[in-house]
Amino acid sequence: MTTSLLVRNARVLDVVSGDYHEGDLLSVDGRIAESGPRLTAPAGASTVDVAGAVVLPGLVDAHVHVTAATADLGALTTWSPSYVAAHSARIMGQMLDRGFTTVRDAAGADYGLADAQAEGLIRGPRLLFCGRALSQTGGHGDNRGRGTHLADDHPCCAGLGRVADGVDAVRAAARDELRKGAHHLKVMASGGVASPTDRIDSTQYSDEELRAIVAEAEAANRYVAAHAYTARSVNRALRAGIRSIEHGNLIDDESVALLREHDAFLVPTLVTYWALKQEGIEHGLPERSWRKVDEVLDAGLAALERAARGGVRLVYGSDLLGGMHRHQNEEFRIRAQVQQPIEVIRAATVTAAELVNLAGEVGTLAVGAHADLIVLDGDPLADIGVLADPRHIRAVVQSGQVVAGGV
Repeated sequence: MTTSLLVRNARVLDVVSGDYHEGDLLSVDGRIAESGPRLTAPAGASTVDVAGAVVLPGLVDAHVHVTAATADLGALTTWSPSYVAAHSARIMGQMLDRGFTTVRDAAGADYGLADAQAEGLIRGPRLLFCGRALSQTGGHGDNRGRGTHLADDHPCCAGLGRVADGVDAVRAAARDELRKGAHHLKVMASGGVASPTDRIDSTQYSDEELRAIVAEAEAANRYVAAHAYTARSVNRALRAGIRSIEHGNLIDDESVALLREHDAFLVPTLVTYWALKQEGIEHGLPERSWRKVDEVLDAGLAALERAARGGVRLVYGSDLLGGMHRHQNEEFRIRAQVQQPIEVIRAATVTAAELVNLAGEVGTLAVGAHADLIVLDGDPLADIGVLADPRHIRAVVQSGQVVAGGV
């Protein structure tokens, strides 16, 4: 049975040109079928009039952790998977309410959550998952404290990372995540904030291990995203063939040149440092990790400005944990301090779609794309705060169905 939705009198933002045009949008069976003035509704179509509102593509967040219901990632490894799944369903539903119709999970989510969303068992964004991130012993994905000696990938329980050391072991771990349907692989290539025993300025994994992980991903027609902060860790990851750099708060001019040379993407996640500084301990972040936040907090905006000025392909990411997920849209406001609103919007639409290999499918309202869109009560080009505050979202449409709000 064909299902159709006609959105009338929309002020549609073309996120490529940055221009508005007035008209209607017709979706048929979850895809954009036609756009233009005064379209005719097919028999049986639902019709909504959004006169006075702005319509743009559904948003894409390319760095989320839908299973991270607490900022204490060590504690998360002791939680029951069913308990985490219940939290994840809530987190994903709230992301959809905030206008995010597609998200890329950067460690933790698996095929079960992705299948549940695709089958309509839970509300949420389209979920692109990597499974568990690959980490060296003592790396950013190794959440054991110093007094814990037994390596355990917690097969019975929740967690974001798995420990693998050596070329053979990382190949096996990569193949295992790909076997389970990973859309991409994630590797921890530097120290991080939330991990208990590493320094932010450390580099992680050898060049040989990084290249082996990239080779396995490419053999499966997938790609690798790397957690990396410092210029040293970012640059070696790019030389190893990493396609997506997560965070990058401490990059230098060579990093920018390498990002351009390798046609790679940078996914800053500035909102998470602001949130961790303000609320991290309240939401479970251990104090030893909270003390690391200052090392990357102020540098992040300067890194974003450097990358934008250098023509790097920038993608929207939030990387929030626990109760801080509610700040997901605040990344728009933070980035607008050094970028034009349309540039930030592109990072959350067309450029994000390119990164996740869904160009023409999401992040656009072109004919043939998924009929994912949001209806706003203001102009985000004049005031990016319209996107930063979800209260301005009148409705969210996903695959041609109104899934949040009203019109």
